[in-house]
Amino acid sequence: MAMTDEASDLEDAKRGAPSPAQLDHQPPALRDLTERARGYAAAASSANTRKAYAADWKHFAGWGRREGLDALTPNPQVVGLYITACASGAKSVGGRKNAVSTIERRLSALVWAYTQRGLNLDRRDRHIATVLAGIRNSHAAPPRQKEAILPEDLLAMLETCDRGTLRGLRDRAMLLIGFAGGLRRSEITGLDAGRDQTEDGRGWIEVLPGGLLVTLRGKTGWREVEIGRGSSPATCPVKALEDWLKFARISQGPLFRRVTGGGKEPGAFRLNDREVARLVKRAAQTAGLRGDLPEKDRPALFSGHSLRAGLASSAEVDERHVQKQLGHASAEMTRRYQRRRDRFRVNLTKAAGL
Repeated sequence: MAMTDEASDLEDAKRGAPSPAQLDHQPPALRDLTERARGYAAAASSANTRKAYAADWKHFAGWGRREGLDALTPNPQVVGLYITACASGAKSVGGRKNAVSTIERRLSALVWAYTQRGLNLDRRDRHIATVLAGIRNSHAAPPRQKEAILPEDLLAMLETCDRGTLRGLRDRAMLLIGFAGGLRRSEITGLDAGRDQTEDGRGWIEVLPGGLLVTLRGKTGWREVEIGRGSSPATCPVKALEDWLKFARISQGPLFRRVTGGGKEPGAFRLNDREVARLVKRAAQTAGLRGDLPEKDRPALFSGHSLRAGLASSAEVDERHVQKQLGHASAEMTRRYQRRRDRFRVNLTKAAGL
């Protein structure tokens, strides 16, 4: 098989189903089942994961083509050379050194792609595992945490949203729901106004007397997130959402959408999750957060995750409640945020008499 066919090979791998040529010889009933099977196979992982894995496979296949190596057959030695090229920033991979986390994701993508084709790549093979261990030891760096947006930061950011415009109402609702719910950016934009309203929805909302109930689809199933009403209408996430729904006249379909028609009408399609990150960066910049730093350095500190981190870092409640709200599988992940919150609360230097 020619190396130029790697894209179609990956598509067949992703679908885990017969090729179109094979389908032509199947009875109509089997063709219908096969198409449904493809849909279910695609639904086994998120769209973002599939997109990232497809890009990683293309990257690997392109490297193999340039080096004259067979990328379609799993070979631990070839994969070991590939991750070495990624770590060292070889010309054949674009001349940029990849972070350890990126290399690990690329490796996971290769394992997944080969598995979908009925092939096995053992990442524990010494040609891969030993090289990867050396890469970790040589290049691993402490994770760069995004800045957590604390309540006082959020209040300043809300002031940058014009309540007299649809876009401003939408942005206020997104910021408040994202913070109070501790939601990921894909969870924010994946919400629908009601249950089972769109095929690409990741959850829905219910406005109740006590607050907002958000039902989300995660990696391991469904979970509910409770967002209580705020102490003031100006900072209440439920009120902000009700205002957006009322003035945008949204009763079904995607919850958060583009604003069109000169800012006067909501569009039909849901926002891309990258818009959450852009909103957070823009509002933080306009509000003057981290004004102690040069203006050009500030945007990199904030992302959609800053809202989620902000709730975890500022909520003074039992960690079990925070863990449940964020959907963390382990308490250790929740404690990472709380350790950042609690830095220097206990000063052992002074306690020791110094």
